[in-house]
Amino acid sequence: MTGADLVDGLRKLGLDRTSEVIVHSSLSSFGYVDGGAEAVCSALTEVCGTVLMPAGTWDLTGIPAPPGLVRPHNAYWNAESWPDFDKRVSEATSFRPELPIDRWLGTIPETFRLTCSPFRTEHPLFSYQAAGPAAERLLEAQRPDWPLGPLEALDGDVLLLGVTHTSNTTIHLAEQYLGRSRFYRYAKSADGLWVELPNIPGESHQFDLIEPVLRSATKQIQIGNARIRRIPKQAVLAATSQLVEGDPAALLCTDDPTCRCAAALQQRLASLAGKA
Repeated sequence: MTGADLVDGLRKLGLDRTSEVIVHSSLSSFGYVDGGAEAVCSALTEVCGTVLMPAGTWDLTGIPAPPGLVRPHNAYWNAESWPDFDKRVSEATSFRPELPIDRWLGTIPETFRLTCSPFRTEHPLFSYQAAGPAAERLLEAQRPDWPLGPLEALDGDVLLLGVTHTSNTTIHLAEQYLGRSRFYRYAKSADGLWVELPNIPGESHQFDLIEPVLRSATKQIQIGNARIRRIPKQAVLAATSQLVEGDPAALLCTDDPTCRCAAALQQRLASLAGKA
């Protein structure tokens, strides 16, 4: 596959210089790509107006909760003691904008950071990056207490490059509107400084269950070996809301009480009880 193949495929999906997209991606899904991840990033910025990508640093900056600090339905672990907590904080990396992106997010976002994106937010766990005319507007929508702000500000589409809906963080945005999947997490934000951060999303391993509901709104093409899908953001929000309002446990696993899914369900039930 070449960059030109990707440009052609993206245009066949109807994307153009007016498009704003949140991109979730897997380079390996394409098979061999002439030019690698840089060719993919170049194709995205050539075709689309504004490209938004995740840029989190959880593997470097994340830390446990302090001893004794337990939030309701939070599904997180605490350090065993204050000395243990201090040790883990000292071993973590202080957030700074030039940190590499979490390896689990893939090669394309890291290459985008190095070659395309002049802007990145400073959320210590859940940063975003963007390039294009709307980049600053999208990234300015993120606050420490509202990490999914750039998705909320996006006026466009979810673009899945060879990945499933388990990577689709827009589903988390809809969950949070409904009082679900709103977790507290902890990070080292600077030398000697740790922070508690609210509204961090939860699990997504059951998110592919949304696919039948989104099928009519999805445009799809094959590029190389990769399945490429474009779904309007508003369609993702509407489908998630439809499912969760019909069943508080929709898109969650129900057989593992230790999973964050169980805590997310309890959050939703508590939200409903508060409105009763």
